Amino acid sequence: MITLGIETSCDETSAAVVQDGRKILSNVVYSSLLEHKKYGGVVPEIASRSHLETILPCIHAALKNARRRLPAGRQVSLQKIDLIAVTKGPGLMGSLLVGLASAKALAFSLKIPLIGVDHVLAHVHSAFLERRGRAGVPPLRYPVLGLVVSGGHTLLLRVKGPGRAEVLGRTLDDAAGEAFDKVAKILGLGYPGGPEVDRLSRNQDTKRFFFSRPFLSQDSLDFSFSGIKTAVYYQTERLKKAKPVSLRTKSQICAGFQEAVCEVLTKKSLRAAKRTGLKTLVVGGGVSANSRLRRMLAGEAAKTGLRVIFPPMALCQDNAAMIAALGHAMYKEGRKDGLDLSGYPDFDHTVMTC
Repeated sequence: MITLGIETSCDETSAAVVQDGRKILSNVVYSSLLEHKKYGGVVPEIASRSHLETILPCIHAALKNARRRLPAGRQVSLQKIDLIAVTKGPGLMGSLLVGLASAKALAFSLKIPLIGVDHVLAHVHSAFLERRGRAGVPPLRYPVLGLVVSGGHTLLLRVKGPGRAEVLGRTLDDAAGEAFDKVAKILGLGYPGGPEVDRLSRNQDTKRFFFSRPFLSQDSLDFSFSGIKTAVYYQTERLKKAKPVSLRTKSQICAGFQEAVCEVLTKKSLRAAKRTGLKTLVVGGGVSANSRLRRMLAGEAAKTGLRVIFPPMALCQDNAAMIAALGHAMYKEGRKDGLDLSGYPDFDHTVMTC
């Protein structure tokens, strides 16, 4: 079964072709990042206009690229697509509407099924892509514990099956990725901030600048990163009064900040695993690419026997392959949507506890 995935929740326009919900035949991603960079963040109007300009070229490129992974003589065209999966939320409504309109038009004209997918849950499901048949890799099955960390979301989820999850903990203010971007802005490092903070933190002293770890309460699985960001701001302002802040000092601030955020994410995840009894943790979202988070989570989880799965770097960002994979799994369970499918901006509207 061939699924065409479409993702337009924020500033990435993506189209992908996935076979049988597992094998990625193509995964095309176009980012309008450079258009937002000068503003220090995503501008919704610019993002939606970029989607309008690039959605059809991305779909054409995905179909063309998919042919390269098939045996000689086999072709992938729109007429070969069996299912269309599209991000329905959460995200910027103007951006989501571009993907939804495109998916509906294709599904209607081709007379094939359509299914809307939550891209937060798709980040967790990305761990199921192309895992079958790997030597020495045990099969991955639901239920799993999911940690989704991105610029817009920080969530701990008990994921019961394809598209079905229960929220265990969430951020009460800034998402982890948002905090990385704001700290980078405070330090004059540019946008996006996450990769630069990660890069500057490497091999730096994490103890010179210590920032408190906001666990909120001993039993809470919720997150709060606004306080750490504010502490970085005041620390930086104090240093500026004496002399300009050097790159080395900025790097050490980055290291202290990153250590605090990663420790909170790690300890809360281990607490959730112990509380739920789940033995597998799947990490997804843009911050899952952070090198310190990967090392810390893997190291601490190994001490407790918790299995931790990170997506490949190419699947950390928003992408259509994960949308196609989750859409296929949901369709196999008998779910599909009509042409009245609508989008939503907030993950709260999508949680299913059944």
